[in-house]
Amino acid sequence: MVSSIYTLMCVLHSTIALTCGALMIFYSKEISVLGHRSETASKLQGTTPHDQLLIDTSDSFSGLLLFTIGFLLLMVAFVKDIDFQRCVMLHISIGVWRFFFERKLGDLAHEWPRHAVGDIALAIS
Repeated sequence: MVSSIYTLMCVLHSTIALTCGALMIFYSKEISVLGHRSETASKLQGTTPHDQLLIDTSDSFSGLLLFTIGFLLLMVAFVKDIDFQRCVMLHISIGVWRFFFERKLGDLAHEWPRHAVGDIALAIS
């Protein structure tokens, strides 16, 4: 029973990570507007073409990393000897990252608590 719940939760988280990673790679501007509202998203996209290229490249690599994490979660979902705590630790570590780094960014300072609470809620689920 516990093994099937573990597999189900890992497949669910894997699907979310794969989908979000693919969206970040191919639709980063639209996802930025969806997540941060249009005025903040326009500030985050840079002012010069060089800045925009660097930001687009960074967003694509972040999406690729998230896609890779989703793929690894999919592989881990079918391993029988791993505790459920390892999936939880992934989301808790993302929440900690948001707490320590994202709150320092001026444009994202008011949004980090909502994102961190969401990450913790995913870990609890």
